[in-house]
Amino acid sequence: MTSNTAPIKWAQRSDSLYITIALPDVKDETITLTDSELHFKGTSEDKPYEVNIKFFQPVDSSNTESTYKVLPRSVQFYIIKAKSEKEDDDEEEFWPRLLEDKLLEKNQVKIDWDRYVDEDEEEEAGGFDTSALEGGMGMGGMGGMPGMEGMGGMGGMPGMEGMGGMGGMPGMDMEALMKQMGNLGGAGGMGGMPGVPGEADEVDSDDDDEDDLPDLE
Repeated sequence: MTSNTAPIKWAQRSDSLYITIALPDVKDETITLTDSELHFKGTSEDKPYEVNIKFFQPVDSSNTESTYKVLPRSVQFYIIKAKSEKEDDDEEEFWPRLLEDKLLEKNQVKIDWDRYVDEDEEEEAGGFDTSALEGGMGMGGMGGMPGMEGMGGMGGMPGMEGMGGMGGMPGMDMEALMKQMGNLGGAGGMGGMPGVPGEADEVDSDDDDEDDLPDLE
């Protein structure tokens, strides 16, 4: 089955890109990001789609801030640009276009006007709002590993809720009961057991009782 070409929208800041693949209800996605290319395959409304693009300039695919998330109406990417390799150029710059291929860009890529900021207005506008990508997949070496989004649920492992009740285990009440019985003399036979805390005190208590017996006569 021939795949369809997915539509792309993009916006940029001097240090980053925000790319949107405008497909709803994407399933079975496979996403690979390298320093020079982005590859996507997925199904939307039972139709296969793919994206294979080469960036105008390198990006930092291993940066932990680079991320993506599959949303109900699109797949969105936040990608950090690679720093310039020029020794005398420490500042990032705006790209004239997203793709190396001008013709492909003209046919497949559109400006994301909702996120667009002119280069001269960037300082005032600030960076991208990435709140929609919270909990998304990190691109840094993780590629498109399936099922990782569910890792966040480990805090609620089945049965762990009941751990909080350990303080009230029945055995703990029995121990307290045994101590009470010992204080009442019901555990008098325990006094002679070696290594039992309080042994000396209990023996001394018995001697005191014997010393008192002549006075009773």
